[in-house]
Amino acid sequence: MSEKRLVRVQDDRVILGVAAGLARYVNIDPVLVRLFFVLLTLSTGYGPLIYLLLALLMPAEGVIAKANSFDSEEIVIKDAV
Repeated sequence: MSEKRLVRVQDDRVILGVAAGLARYVNIDPVLVRLFFVLLTLSTGYGPLIYLLLALLMPAEGVIAKANSFDSEEIVIKDAV
């Protein structure tokens, strides 16, 4: 089973892949997310700031680190008596 992850995508990106990544995460058309950023920019001016902040916080699609790097093996530490 595949997990949904919020990542910047590489295949459907226009600038940095943030809008396409958000659209893929919520399963909507990327054009709607891009339109939201444009409307946010025109109404408040915060669109580019939020977009760049998300670009810094969202990892790229192929660069996801594992939470636990020891998933495949168990480490046992015994006291030497």
